[in-house]
Amino acid sequence: MDAILSVMGQNLLSPIILSFALGLAAALARSSLSVPEAAAKALSIYLLFAIGFKGGVSVAAHGLDARLGLALVAGIALSFAIPLVAFALLRALTQMSRIDAAAVAGHYGSISIVTFVSATAILTSRGMDYEGYMVAVAAAMEAPAIVAALWLAARGGSGVKMDAELWREVLLNGSIVLLIGAFLIGAITGERGMAEIESFIVSPFKGVLCLFLLDMGLVAGRGLKQSRGLLSTGAVIFAGLMPMIGAAMALPVAMMLGFSTGGTALFMTLAASASYIAVPAAMRVALPEANPAIYLTLSLGITFPFNLALGIPLYVAVAGYMTGG
Repeated sequence: MDAILSVMGQNLLSPIILSFALGLAAALARSSLSVPEAAAKALSIYLLFAIGFKGGVSVAAHGLDARLGLALVAGIALSFAIPLVAFALLRALTQMSRIDAAAVAGHYGSISIVTFVSATAILTSRGMDYEGYMVAVAAAMEAPAIVAALWLAARGGSGVKMDAELWREVLLNGSIVLLIGAFLIGAITGERGMAEIESFIVSPFKGVLCLFLLDMGLVAGRGLKQSRGLLSTGAVIFAGLMPMIGAAMALPVAMMLGFSTGGTALFMTLAASASYIAVPAAMRVALPEANPAIYLTLSLGITFPFNLALGIPLYVAVAGYMTGG
């Protein structure tokens, strides 16, 4: 318990978390503070490229092996299974329609790449190594959750079909393309490529992440204000409980695969996070009748800050305890 509280204390007072808190507070106070949309997009492109590239370089140094293949299979299976658990929990705790519950469940089976990036920054600051191929696992966990959500919706007779347009939206989502592309560039160029652009990829990373999380805090705060009266108590409980359930599902899998302490913490973080980029884009196409105010507020307004402030330190501490790291 002391270890968990120590990690939480250090994390809450980090520039990364305080930047998010500043944006959240400014939005709730109705400040005029804002980040231009073009700037926010540029920040997200930088972060996706940097984390993908560094992951590829790590894989180039480590080499391809069976553990990478098993990790990808485990991530895909977990991404499909988590929405089933989330859907059952939502139906038990709330009065949501089947369509809304399926859409929300899909968000929780997929991943938040910004939560993942924040976790890697925390691990780096603590000197904890992790498997570079976790970036590839993150990319693989985007689409299965969407398929699971559509299957759940279709069981209720919604007439949902996985047509070509939807597959294109899922597989060619910009964040996935950039993450995988940067990963491949890093894997091909290796340490030589890192040496060429290290001053751009490594040194500015945390500063850019702070600015991006400032914007995320603004977005989350505005979403919370607009959703007042829309979310039930059960839905709010779900948004805080489901991350821990996802992390608990990932922990034994990570230990069975022999991940390092840092890798275990990252795998738990992936399973605990909730998408607010790729899945909303797919839901707009596949389930247009689902209410975006519900699934975006739960994933971005509640689960995202929960993971930043409490979840990631908890996953790191639990991973350290369970692996002896």
